[in-house]
Amino acid sequence: MQGSELIDRFAFYEWAYGDHLSNANRGVLAEFIVRSVLDCPAEVRSEWDACDLKTADGLRIEVKSGAYLQSWNQAKPSVIRFDIGRKRGWDAATNEYSEFPARTAQVYVFCLFVTKDRDGANPLDVSQWRFLVLATALMNERLPEWKSVGARTLEKLGTWTCYAELRCAIDLASMPRGHPPLP
Repeated sequence: MQGSELIDRFAFYEWAYGDHLSNANRGVLAEFIVRSVLDCPAEVRSEWDACDLKTADGLRIEVKSGAYLQSWNQAKPSVIRFDIGRKRGWDAATNEYSEFPARTAQVYVFCLFVTKDRDGANPLDVSQWRFLVLATALMNERLPEWKSVGARTLEKLGTWTCYAELRCAIDLASMPRGHPPLP
């Protein structure tokens, strides 16, 4: 190309990422939704970092996404499972992998797109999502070697919440155990 001929970036975004029911795109959207309630530095998303989000005060958050609806035709809604296996995390800042597999975030946010009606489905509508937030310490205690977890098991450890309550749920899960919030 000669000169400064640029393609329409919004047309590219719509072409590449317009299917919000796609597993890959929905996962990135879930990260963005969680980020929207937090104080995260205004950086571009790091694709392979050891955790999905880092707040300005250093809280590391892993975001997991699931949905009953997928972008393909389905005979029945999907069974909900989330990957929680320990990984050798890669640090984008140092370009190094951790020595041992671990859950490197301090908090996990499980994001579930709950809509089952394809005609009314809109992943950009936060009212169609539910969130369950757990401290990684609790997961390490109760699910130490688990590689994946279903929605029913998660419900034994926490409570699904709506978007409006997401920040509060993250704040509570990030508190040191045994130290309840002050009145």
